[in-house]
Amino acid sequence: MSESDAGALVAATAAGAAGWRRAGIAGAAIGVLAAGAAAGVAVERLTVGRGIRKKARLALDATGPYGSLRGTPGRAVADDGTELYYEIDEVEDAPAADEGPGASGTRRRRLFGRKAPAPVTVVFSHGYCLGQDSWHFQRAALRGLVRAVYWDQRSHGRSGRGRAQADGVPVGIDQLGRDLRAVIDAAAPEGPLVLVGHSMGGMTMMALADQYPALIRDRVAAVALVGTSGGKLGEVSFGLPVAGVNAVRRVLPGVLKALGSQTELVEKGRRATADLFAGLIKRYSFGSRDVDPAVARFAERLIESTPIDVVAEFYPAFTEHDKSGALPAFRDVPVLILAGDKDLVTPSSHSEAIADVLPDAELVIVPDAGHLVMLEHPETVTDRLADLLVRSGTVPGANVGGHGSTAQQPGR
Repeated sequence: MSESDAGALVAATAAGAAGWRRAGIAGAAIGVLAAGAAAGVAVERLTVGRGIRKKARLALDATGPYGSLRGTPGRAVADDGTELYYEIDEVEDAPAADEGPGASGTRRRRLFGRKAPAPVTVVFSHGYCLGQDSWHFQRAALRGLVRAVYWDQRSHGRSGRGRAQADGVPVGIDQLGRDLRAVIDAAAPEGPLVLVGHSMGGMTMMALADQYPALIRDRVAAVALVGTSGGKLGEVSFGLPVAGVNAVRRVLPGVLKALGSQTELVEKGRRATADLFAGLIKRYSFGSRDVDPAVARFAERLIESTPIDVVAEFYPAFTEHDKSGALPAFRDVPVLILAGDKDLVTPSSHSEAIADVLPDAELVIVPDAGHLVMLEHPETVTDRLADLLVRSGTVPGANVGGHGSTAQQPGR
């Protein structure tokens, strides 16, 4: 650690000490973790008054209403009874010749008494500690052009708390694959599918393929794996020195389990150390220094909304995750594999390993991009998704206006 980083760590720890004492030991523990990981970026937060930072956050929330897009809501029921929330964006077809000028053209028309074929549905699966709104820019760009389903994984977003987890059953990636199947059965029971997943969402898709290979063979037309991994996540260093990451691996599962049992106390600790968490989130979400502040704040809101007991509950599943054997199920369809070159959570080497198993896939490594590449470089991600949709025949010559740029109106 450099002298400047060490100084940042000392300053960060001192600044948060009073808040940690008020929040208790559990709050202090998670504050220390945040300070240690965010040492390199904490200084810029600590040089500005807390009141000013709070006003800045409120201003960013007002000027960047990312995550405001909504669709037709629905709920699927998982095999353990958990309610899974999803939304559907339908295709905005041009009205038929026999429909009046005020007709929406969105209803499915019948040909010679038969229902028209079901349209292709693009199903978006989000990552750990996020929600369906993490696809905001891609949703804005694709809205009306394709039928799309956006869903919240169990215990995330608007979905219900995992029923089995409330009874003490550990959550696993296989469970998430079954959850995705439940959402597909409810929201897209017919027609071709394009599966798009980021991080944990990509792992969810692999679990789906592992458990339901016939579904992949019969219905999946294309696949996009964004910032994800087929396994060996226990070897990821998170940008820390070897000694540091080994220490974190030894203590983190136990620390998270303890913190997850004291939810109210820990949430107070998180609020007391909000600025350190902002630095932590920025470091592990983005790769470029000039990321839009409103987008960075949006990522903070998404991650902060995940309760600490859910964070603790899901973490062990990643060290156990190994679905590289399921990847060949995607060999017969167009595949996009995309990752940021500065991703510290699921490094681009993991995407390259997936590409080794799927040699016909398109591999895109995005420069100056971190783990939340779809928020940091939305134009690039949406452009490659649009191309995948064209290659798979989902849309004819896709014309995706603005490619989800942060420059366009976020609430389109």
